[in-house]
Amino acid sequence: MFNLKVKTDLNSGFCFGVVYAIEMAEDILAEEGELYCLGDIVHNDEEVRRLESRGLKIINHEQLKEVKNAKVLIRAHGEPPSTYQLALNNNIELIDASCPVVLKLQNRIKNSYDKSENIYIYGKHGHAEVVGLLGQTNNEAVVFQDVAELNMAELPKEITLYSQTTKSTDKFYQINQMLEEAGVTVNTNDTICRQVSNRDKELRDFAKKFDVIVFVSGTKSSNGKVLYKVCKDQNMRTHFVSSIADVKAEWFGKNESVGICGATSTPMWLMEDVKTHLEKL
Repeated sequence: MFNLKVKTDLNSGFCFGVVYAIEMAEDILAEEGELYCLGDIVHNDEEVRRLESRGLKIINHEQLKEVKNAKVLIRAHGEPPSTYQLALNNNIELIDASCPVVLKLQNRIKNSYDKSENIYIYGKHGHAEVVGLLGQTNNEAVVFQDVAELNMAELPKEITLYSQTTKSTDKFYQINQMLEEAGVTVNTNDTICRQVSNRDKELRDFAKKFDVIVFVSGTKSSNGKVLYKVCKDQNMRTHFVSSIADVKAEWFGKNESVGICGATSTPMWLMEDVKTHLEKL
């Protein structure tokens, strides 16, 4: 027996945007027993499976073209204008659970585009939120994951910089500084969700308090990758798991303390499952 002292980080778990989308889906599923969702409702396979067992049907954009006269949920990541136009054409009732923070960002980018500004978005290529943001610019904005992708010599003299809402605040400001040092005038828009950036600070403190950290997240979660690194930087004995099946007994010693935390896309019930599993070791 390991006799592990296990504690779950109560600040971890779904952000309010994800909570809003899942509650909306659960309400409709309870009433109607079926609902389409455009893309994974959250980047966590375990939570997606739970909702699929209740009648949620995950579809992609190609499949959406074949859907008519039905209800389709738009998840927290938001969607480009083309999705709303398709819904109109196919008599689809959109249940819009776009995160308010993402919607505000979409509007700001649309306003910049209407003013013919040179828009650059720090974000993950192909990420659902970024696709929605690009759609506000007729796909003309420049998306980059790292400053190395940009040819500094060919950048416009003045750019308007935005960020995907779940990116690292520190990295965003490092990029901003590098652009300015290269002689670019940057109209900076810090559009990182504070509920996400505050997690960064909270996890730095949390990770230091335990012998071992078990970070629970889906492998598709961008936020999960960022926050896992935050924990790993503070505590080298940080391990990434997506479910109980990933947990390895050799990570732990007798009477050690273990902290369990996760991404903004990690359900609290999954972290509690991991906690129960560890307490049985």
